[in-house]
Amino acid sequence: MDVPATRPDSGDSTPAQAERDASLRTLRARWRTASLAAGWRFPSDWALPEVDAVCAAVMAKGRVEAAETALAGLARARAAAGAGLAETLADLAALHAVLGHGGDGFVAPDVDATPARLLRTTALAWADVATDQLVHTEVTDPLTGLPSAAYLRTRLAEVYRAAGAHERPAAEDHVLLVVSLDLSGIAGFARLTGMILVADALREVFDSGQSVASLGPSVVAALVPKDERVASRGVALRRALHERLSVDAQLADIGRPRVSAVRLPATHELACDLLAHLARA
Repeated sequence: MDVPATRPDSGDSTPAQAERDASLRTLRARWRTASLAAGWRFPSDWALPEVDAVCAAVMAKGRVEAAETALAGLARARAAAGAGLAETLADLAALHAVLGHGGDGFVAPDVDATPARLLRTTALAWADVATDQLVHTEVTDPLTGLPSAAYLRTRLAEVYRAAGAHERPAAEDHVLLVVSLDLSGIAGFARLTGMILVADALREVFDSGQSVASLGPSVVAALVPKDERVASRGVALRRALHERLSVDAQLADIGRPRVSAVRLPATHELACDLLAHLARA
């Protein structure tokens, strides 16, 4: 895995610098070609500033093993950009194969042939960012402040497990109250305001432990116990929606929000499909 090290030219002449730049571009191009051949999914996402840092470190130090710091930086950047660990390691293997081949012909990247130290450095750096992203994953819709559909899916899983333990359908104990707003005729700030007001109405009516969530750009829902108060809560929700939306001329003109009581399907899987369908309504 040795490559010719570039040594600083005492005068840093233009021809010497041009030669170094050309060598770096060649290494970068061969690496990219090998990485794409190894299965990199989105060619436009491959190029990052950290790629050039790795190439520069390899060219300057003569060995890829001496560029661990730059490789760790690239791994962190890959994770931040959404690249998976397998894809990131395959990209490393492509660099290793290119440097080990020496020619301009086809190379066959092999993760198993990549030195364990480089794999470990890359994997740990990637995991640092990926783990931090997982810990800080936001489960709240930033516009409405309501929990996301992912939260409601998790809550529904609990409801279905409890119903299964009592050998009864989940639909006997809970129902979804869904609010959808036709915002196709408005845009800009009024559109955002509409959903903020809808979310505020939902929080006011369902303020005693019911699960509420944002399902889509114009759809919110509440998972509520199926009891004698369902009908009265529906009426209260319609009243709260009307009070809030009527204060804005644009929102008042779009018509009443649609409030629907939706029966839960037989299984949690079908319930998740239902949420996805409602989000597109």
